Amino acid sequence: MNRRQFTLGGLCALAHAEDAAGPATMVFKHAAGCAIQADIYTSAGPRRPVAVLIHGGALMIGSRHLSPRSRILRLLRQAGFTVISIDYRLAPETKLEQIIADVRDAFSWIDTHSGELGVDTARMVVSGGSAGGYLTLMTGFAVKPVPRALASFWGYGDIAGDWYSKPDAFYRKQPLVSREQAEASVGSQAITDPPPGNRRFDFYLYCRQQGLWPKEVSGHDPVAEPRWFDAYCPIRNVTLSYPPTILVHGTGDTDVPYALSEAMAAKLAQVGVEHRLITVPNGSHGIGNIPAASQERIHLEAVEFLQKHI
Repeated sequence: MNRRQFTLGGLCALAHAEDAAGPATMVFKHAAGCAIQADIYTSAGPRRPVAVLIHGGALMIGSRHLSPRSRILRLLRQAGFTVISIDYRLAPETKLEQIIADVRDAFSWIDTHSGELGVDTARMVVSGGSAGGYLTLMTGFAVKPVPRALASFWGYGDIAGDWYSKPDAFYRKQPLVSREQAEASVGSQAITDPPPGNRRFDFYLYCRQQGLWPKEVSGHDPVAEPRWFDAYCPIRNVTLSYPPTILVHGTGDTDVPYALSEAMAAKLAQVGVEHRLITVPNGSHGIGNIPAASQERIHLEAVEFLQKHI
């Protein structure tokens, strides 16, 4: 996709233009030698509602770049949202506290520049999948302004549980990654946008095989320091002020157990927060194993839920 760099003033000219050349790309923060960026997909009209998309990848992989075929992007734009897809620094080079700070600063930047961006942050929603779903759930209590609604696709509200902090049986069926191999797949400098051909997944695989993900991502041990994780587990921070939330998860997910969304839904119900859990029978991580028409319907239901709350 051909991407364009824009100043804030230059965004105004995009409001009524087709963006076949790609989104406007802007830097919202500099940190640790990184220019942390966001892609803005504008919608026609003044002060549009805004949907913030947060990418997945175990907080270790991936970037803000969206495929031109992105279903959630298309449906959000059809629903009238300006869509902003954000980057954040990746683990393990950057630890969780700083990753959350990047997300907070993205929301602060959007709010501060809402006029130039042509968005109404009083009508802001958030969506993400997997680790992006986790970060989406984090925004329910950790950012300002508080979003109006959240959509977490195959995400999780607990990062310190056994599923992440103990060796994973599914991943241990794959060839074991050595510590040396894992460390060689990442670097020492902060990064937001991994280069093509990177092998960062090896580090994730190593973490899952050894039950080290929380420790490697946060720099803290969930066994020795369980209370440290309170501020980084959405399920421990649900109050009546938490935004309405829709959760989508497949029961056949071998990466993030379906039980994580089930538990989050139960917590939302216990506190009295409006929510919905869409269960996808036998759905894999990302639900790519079900018919395309079913995927479309599920994403449309999620977007309709978000739209209802703006």
